[in-house]
Amino acid sequence: MRAAVPPPASAADEGWAAPAWVPTRALGRTVLLTGLLLVLGVALGRVDLVLLAAPFAIGAAIGLRRMPRSAPELTVDAAEEHIVEGGEVGAGLTVANPDVIPYDLVVVRTRTSPWLDLPDADRPFAVTVAPDGWTAVELPGRATRWGRHEVGPAAARVAACGGLLACRPVVTPARRVRVYPETEPFAATEAMPAAAGLVGNHRSRRPGEGGELAGVRPFAPGDRLRRIDWRVSLRTRDLHVASTLSDRDAEVLLLLDVLGEAGASGGVKGRASVLDTTVRAAAAIAEHYLQRGDRVSLMEYGSSARRLRAATGRRQYLTVLEWLLDVRADTGDQGPHEHVFGAHHVSSDALVVVLTPLVDPRSADMLAGLTQSGRFTVAVDTLPAGAAPPNRSTWTPLATRLWRMERENVLGRLREHGVPVVTWAGAGSLDLVLRDVSRLASAPRGR
Repeated sequence: MRAAVPPPASAADEGWAAPAWVPTRALGRTVLLTGLLLVLGVALGRVDLVLLAAPFAIGAAIGLRRMPRSAPELTVDAAEEHIVEGGEVGAGLTVANPDVIPYDLVVVRTRTSPWLDLPDADRPFAVTVAPDGWTAVELPGRATRWGRHEVGPAAARVAACGGLLACRPVVTPARRVRVYPETEPFAATEAMPAAAGLVGNHRSRRPGEGGELAGVRPFAPGDRLRRIDWRVSLRTRDLHVASTLSDRDAEVLLLLDVLGEAGASGGVKGRASVLDTTVRAAAAIAEHYLQRGDRVSLMEYGSSARRLRAATGRRQYLTVLEWLLDVRADTGDQGPHEHVFGAHHVSSDALVVVLTPLVDPRSADMLAGLTQSGRFTVAVDTLPAGAAPPNRSTWTPLATRLWRMERENVLGRLREHGVPVVTWAGAGSLDLVLRDVSRLASAPRGR
C-alpha cells in the first residue's frame, strides 16, 4: 500500500482539489480475468471457462451495486487552550463518512512538528467508518519547545465496495498549536533608576504623595494636616510636615538581540540555545514588571526591527507572549539600520534590558551607543555556557579559544564604559546590576 501522506509538492500541484473515486487494481484484475475467461470460453467453445468467470463477474456486480458518491471528510484537531512548554497537547484526526455505504478501510497519517512529542503520529492508522458516521484517532503527547507548531498536514486513503473503489488521497491543511515559553521565577527587588509615570510602585526622586520618607520641612499652604510632624513642631514651635517621595510607575524596554543563534536547542528539558534563553528570560521579566503595574515594551535588534508598544496589565502580558512566539534568528546579511533603530527610539526614562549573546560586533556597538546617550541600560548575557562552533578541522578548538578571549575583552570594555553585563540565572539575576544603575542614576551629575 502506498503512503497515506503524499509529498508536499504533489499536494500543492493538486491545489487541495476535491478527490474522486477511482477503480483499484483489484477491480482491474477482476475485469481483466473475467473478460479473458469469457473470450477464451467463447473462442474454444468451453462452457467451464464461462462458468469459471461467472463468480468474478457476479462478485464485482454485487460490490458495485451501491457506489459511493461523496468524498470522506478529514479533520485535524488540535488543542487551542493555553499550552506551556512541557504541557500536554490534545491532538487527533477525525474521519467522517457522509455517504450511505460503509468504508471498508481508511488509512490516515499526519505530519507533526519535531517539537511536538506525539509518539503515535509517525505511523499510519487503519480504521473503519460506518455510514453517516465518524471515527476519531487520538494523538496524545506534549510540547517540548515554545513557538508556533503545526499538526499536519494529514491525508487519508479510503477503500470501499469490497476494495474495488478507492478515493484519491484526501489532504487537509495543518492546524497550528501555540506553545508559550516557560517563565522561570524572576524577581527584582531593587528600585528603578527612573520612574516617570504618575502612579506606581517604584520610589522616584520627586516629592509627592508616596510612602517613602524624604525628610521634614516647614509647613506650606496646601499641605495636608495628616502630614504634620508633631514632635518636630513642638520642639521648634513651628509647624513642620513630613515630606515623602512619590511612587511612580516605570517603563521597561526589553531589547532582544536576534542577529545570530548559538547552541542547539534541546527543548524544555534539554539544553537551551540563545533564542531559548532570550525568549524565556523576556517572558519572565515582562511578567514580573507587568504584575507590578509597570509599562513594558519589546523590540528586536535585527533587520526586521519588530516592536511592541509599551502598555501594562494582563492584556499586555498575553500580547507579549504572542509577540515572543514569532522571534526568529536573523539569518540575512542585512543588519539593523540607524533610521530603523537608534537611541532616539528609546525613552530617556526607560530601563533598557538588552538580551544579547554578544557574538556580533554590532551588538556591542549598540550597547555602547545606548549608554553614551544616557539611557539606563543593562545587558543580559544569553550565550549558553558550552556553546561552541561545530568541529570542522583541527584548528576549530584553537579558533574557539581565541574567539572566547576576544569576547571576554569585549565584555571588559563594555563594563569600563559603564555597561553592566550579567549572565541570566533566573530569579535575582538583575538585582545587583539594578542597584548599581539606581545608584548611578541618583548620583549628582557634573555640568
